[in-house]
Amino acid sequence: MAIEKVREYFRTFGIEDRILEMEHSSATVELAAEAVGVEPARIAKTLSFKKEDHAILIVAAGDAKVDNRKFKDTFGMKAKMLAPDEVVELAGHAIGGVCPFAVPDTAEVYLDESLKRFDMVYPACGSSNSAIGLTLPELEKYSGYSRWVDVCKGWNEENNA
Repeated sequence: MAIEKVREYFRTFGIEDRILEMEHSSATVELAAEAVGVEPARIAKTLSFKKEDHAILIVAAGDAKVDNRKFKDTFGMKAKMLAPDEVVELAGHAIGGVCPFAVPDTAEVYLDESLKRFDMVYPACGSSNSAIGLTLPELEKYSGYSRWVDVCKGWNEENNA
């Protein structure tokens, strides 16, 4: 089970006890926000895209949407989400629990600028009923991210223009 992979991963840092497991599904931004008790924008959703034979994982604020032009300008390719049957293999977790922790070595992890307005965000932990509260420095540390990117829209006035 993917949450066990994430729990084991976090155990190496001594923070496995910070994983929140809910009775009900937190598979969508809205459900996760309700379960954790925060505004939906603070849910750090992980979006999975295909690049050749591996995944690009973009961790973005819950109220952000990928901007196809920005994505193409950043990665030099069209944004193509992983097919449902590719998600576990290439992203390491099932739909609803995709996160940037304990992912395959081939997965590229990027953090979107939409998260920078928060001091604490809540990504999933490998299952459709889990989350963990992390500061941005913790998210950087534990996600093994490559770099910050600006590939989303819809989360502020400036990006909606």
